[in-house]
Amino acid sequence: MKAAKRRGGLAAIVSVTAILAAYPLSRLAPQDSFPSHPPRPARLRPVEFPPFQETVLPNGTTLVVVENHEEPVLSVTLSFRAGEATAPAGKEGLAGLVAELLTKGTATRTAEQIAAQIEGAGGTLGASAGDDFLTLAADVLSDHADLAFELLGDVCRSATYPGDELELARTRALSALALELSQPGTVARRFFDAEIYGKNPYGRSPTQESLKGITRDDVVKFAAARLRPGGALLVVAGDVTLPQARALADTAFGGWRGAPAASPTVAVPPVKASTDILLVHRPGSVQSNIVIGNPTFLPTDPAYYPARVALQVLGGGPDARLFLILREQKSWTYGSYAGLTRKRGLGSWQATFEGRTEVTDSALAELLHQIARLRTEAIPDSELKNAEDFLVGSFPLTIETPRQIASVVTTAKLLGLGGDYIRLYRERLASVTALAAKAAAARTIRRNALSIVVVGDAGKLFDRLKAVAPVRLVDVDGKPLALDDLHPHGGPVALDPSQIVARRDSFNILANGSPVGFLVAAVDRGTDSILYTERTNIAVAGVDQSATVTLDATTLDVRRVDQEGSMMGLKPETHLTYRGGRVKGHASSPQPDRTLKSIAIDTSLAAGTIDDNALNMIFPALPLEPGKTISLNVFTGGDGTTKVLTVKVGQPESVTVPAGTFQAFRLDVSGGQAPLLVYVSTLVPRRTVKTEIVGTPLQFVLVK
Repeated sequence: MKAAKRRGGLAAIVSVTAILAAYPLSRLAPQDSFPSHPPRPARLRPVEFPPFQETVLPNGTTLVVVENHEEPVLSVTLSFRAGEATAPAGKEGLAGLVAELLTKGTATRTAEQIAAQIEGAGGTLGASAGDDFLTLAADVLSDHADLAFELLGDVCRSATYPGDELELARTRALSALALELSQPGTVARRFFDAEIYGKNPYGRSPTQESLKGITRDDVVKFAAARLRPGGALLVVAGDVTLPQARALADTAFGGWRGAPAASPTVAVPPVKASTDILLVHRPGSVQSNIVIGNPTFLPTDPAYYPARVALQVLGGGPDARLFLILREQKSWTYGSYAGLTRKRGLGSWQATFEGRTEVTDSALAELLHQIARLRTEAIPDSELKNAEDFLVGSFPLTIETPRQIASVVTTAKLLGLGGDYIRLYRERLASVTALAAKAAAARTIRRNALSIVVVGDAGKLFDRLKAVAPVRLVDVDGKPLALDDLHPHGGPVALDPSQIVARRDSFNILANGSPVGFLVAAVDRGTDSILYTERTNIAVAGVDQSATVTLDATTLDVRRVDQEGSMMGLKPETHLTYRGGRVKGHASSPQPDRTLKSIAIDTSLAAGTIDDNALNMIFPALPLEPGKTISLNVFTGGDGTTKVLTVKVGQPESVTVPAGTFQAFRLDVSGGQAPLLVYVSTLVPRRTVKTEIVGTPLQFVLVK
């Protein structure tokens, strides 16, 4: 593909050269040469935003109509003060489930009928929930405006929130949450929100416990309390007039009544007295994620405009300071950014960085230096102009379609930004001076009271970061850690041999839910030994490997390991003998450059060390108690090293796999090449029923 592109580019150059050769340069008049200076920018023209009209329906819903007759399309949004911030404490994720269930059935239509009607008309219908608002949205051709209103009226007034659909929505939400928590950037942002907002609803995030604890009764009560016409906002944008929209709204919502939902009492975000670092320990992580910032102001504060420009200069894109310095100059990251978050309540600003563990402290120091510059130095005219030109020039791109127009109008109205906000937005940004931007940055950025969250391997980061600011240590669940916890020491673990019985287990290997291979594990017990074998096959990746582990039947000590097969066209193999506190043998393993690295192994081992090839069989034999943490010495033949694996045992939960539904302990395993989630059945003799490689789409699910 690259060669083809080069040939295409070369052909174009050859063509241009041939044309110039056939047209003597003497024929070019002076006025035909390229100008030596760019043309002057034209005067900023007002945004050509369609005029909108506003009225209040008899039931208290505000109707806003934005006429645009260029195309026969229509976008209708209906918004409520029913975002995640309005959900009760302990029910985080409730608003998102309500939004998903709104279109899953009403008193007169099934989910399938709703989908068939809107899709049959070439339209879309859906709902989403943010921090502050829940919004239903429909997009149709204007000929089907009546259908859009009819369906919106039906789902917001008569949704039935079926129990089976709730379980499906919960499953999807839990899967999405698991994926989010595997991403260190998401983990950092969740901790950052909790740091700056504390017990305020903006500081809360959905958890497994909160999602699992939401009942259908919670869904019905929340919808009844929050989805009311009083105080709702109905925005209609596109090929429609106010009389038409009013008539359609009266038909769809005319008999609907309900006073505005009460505003919940919320906690005031904490006030910090000094800057410190919350270091979130993610064992084995080779990179770190930084989020730094603090709360700011209400959405209507006029400081928004100069602060927006200042933060654009700091980290708004590839031409901003953080990107140019941390990526282009120092090659520490693929990208570093900064920006403002606007909420109906107190907003925030934040800067982010993602890069190698080794440069984390240097990157944080540079972030703090650039933040200090923004607060204390006037922005040069060239940087100020570039930032303003980008913000001003990109705004019209956000109001090109009826859906975009409806979204911008909805946001402005819900945040209380005033009737002239959209019309004057560009002018207000363009008028920001360097002095105003500096003053806004000094006010917005609390240099001596910043919240800094770093997610990474704290064992490698703590000493580096404590020189920057005071450090608090927590694990990925938010539990406080001591320094000794950063370097766990493995030791002999009392294994239960009775959990290891003769059996043959088959697993499907899934990638994004689709089968890509299989794993077969077998245990054969002899008089004094146990033979454990595994065969793994992933044809699409060229993997077909077999491993055989011989163990003592009484102590479960490893005696011998033999592993061989093929991987990416290579033939790796391992042959090890364990005896008298030593392991001897040789191993070859694939490298990133698709070569084999071979090593000779002859090293001493601590008592109770487990070979990594035996882990799948050993997990059920661990002393599994909810809340317990187990540290294992594990020898890896591929690199000839011993690692300490930390196994955190969670409460039993229901796990469904092709082999059935099991109550299973959740084991969070860290310290290896990648974090694992391993589910071991509680039923004796225990067995592994599911394994997930965190941060990847791969799962191993028990089939039989």
